[in-house]
Amino acid sequence: MSAANLAPITATDSLSQALKANIIPNQEYLLQGSVLDSAVEVLLHRLRGLCDNVDAGTETFDDQEVCFSLRDPNQQAAPLMLRVRKALDARDMPFQLRYIGQPDLGDKSRPTVVRSSLDIACSGMLIEFLNELGCRIEFEYSVKGYMFRKGRMKITVSKVFKISQSSMSPEPISQSYLVELSVLAPQGQDAIGEDMRAFADQLRPLVQLDKIDYKRLGHMS
Repeated sequence: MSAANLAPITATDSLSQALKANIIPNQEYLLQGSVLDSAVEVLLHRLRGLCDNVDAGTETFDDQEVCFSLRDPNQQAAPLMLRVRKALDARDMPFQLRYIGQPDLGDKSRPTVVRSSLDIACSGMLIEFLNELGCRIEFEYSVKGYMFRKGRMKITVSKVFKISQSSMSPEPISQSYLVELSVLAPQGQDAIGEDMRAFADQLRPLVQLDKIDYKRLGHMS
């Protein structure tokens, strides 16, 4: 059969091939912690000394994130949660649609939280599209901070703010910064967790990065 007679490869075919080859980074490895406002500059100084992307200055971000839920009309399944993030400091950047699965905390020997994660760049019509699907807004917030990289690892130090409905400036939700160490990788690359744990140890005692079980925290509150 000549090449001209071959059926064209569709986007679905390409996705299926990528899934079979296990090259899609659909797993997030994650450690989290926090640092007080009074100590954040010391942590940033340590990160500048350890990370790769600091030659041109510290990379910053200022984003707004909206969490949507899509509920089962028959209430037979848990709602599907989707997050939309847009850059407030770079209006020409695409919106980011993100699905985050439930963290896998069953294996106590794993050094990090592992959860499914899919990120897709979208147009500015994304929110209208989600509303048409029947999604509803659960909450929203803005987040502003610093991003560092060490190899495949991404480290963010960010302040989370409440979204004000008036013209008043956003109000921080706490007197601390959220610190996250994460890697997006294909399934089966659990060895990256050991590298993350080793890097997290270099940030002690300034910040203790650990696996956070939010369901357990919710039961304790």
